[in-house]
Amino acid sequence: MTANEYQKLAMATLNPALSKRDMLLDGALGLCGEAGEAADLLKKHLMQDHPFDRERFVRELGDVAWHLAEAAAALDMDLEDVLRMNLDKLRRRYPEGFDAKRSIRREAE
Repeated sequence: MTANEYQKLAMATLNPALSKRDMLLDGALGLCGEAGEAADLLKKHLMQDHPFDRERFVRELGDVAWHLAEAAAALDMDLEDVLRMNLDKLRRRYPEGFDAKRSIRREAE
């Protein structure tokens, strides 16, 4: 499955009553919430000795993907274009691969 295929299928579960503005809000806030849930699982594992629930963590990653697809759709962007733009930015930032010195001194984009 491609990212665009995922986006199309995922958006079939979107509330059709949402405006583009509300989709963008839901997408951005949902990204924060779902990423927070993933972080909380790690926190409980690392700081409270809970067993790491890999399956639940992966489900949270899926929720992050859904909200990413929603935010992109709200901007009339294909998810693959968003991903490609991110890779282009990373290639400019780290043309030879990750470099700790470049990560410290990188210019704001």
